[in-house]
Amino acid sequence: MKNFTRTNLTFSLCGLNCGLCPMRLGNYCPGCGGGAGNQSCAIAACSLQHDNVEYCFQCPEYPCQTYEGIDAYDSFITHRNQLNDIARAQEIGIVAYTEEQTKKAELLHLLLSEYNDGKRKTFYCVAVNLLPLQDIELIMTQITEDASLAALTKKEQAEHLVSLFSALAVQKGLVLRLRKKDDMV
Repeated sequence: MKNFTRTNLTFSLCGLNCGLCPMRLGNYCPGCGGGAGNQSCAIAACSLQHDNVEYCFQCPEYPCQTYEGIDAYDSFITHRNQLNDIARAQEIGIVAYTEEQTKKAELLHLLLSEYNDGKRKTFYCVAVNLLPLQDIELIMTQITEDASLAALTKKEQAEHLVSLFSALAVQKGLVLRLRKKDDMV
């Protein structure tokens, strides 16, 4: 969107974790307010009308009607934690929250570079986005210390990781897949 820029391209204006989005990772999107390729966005237009707030939660009108049902379904990135992530950023501060997301992004890059059989990008993005950092770090420690994984093919390694993340998600009451609007009807 013209004239809309932001300094933090990891955490969007509306509370999405752009640094964990498959579109951003694939260089199809520069992130919220990141320049060329930045899509038109009603929330960005709203920010321009409200003193260019960096995050919607900084607006005196937050939460507004825009946030009614905003986390009901997903786009390229999961929206399930959007409101919780905004609350977390408010609670611990944007610097600490961005540090958490940067650590998650580093783990996601490791998953994609070392344990992706070509079919797991969206799964890993959803898992890293939804699961707590400590749990992701625990799984990553398990797999790096498991010498038997080296003997497995890339596909087998990916399947093993998917089973670890999926089991953890079940414990937390989560399903690690994007929820499309058509699926919600």
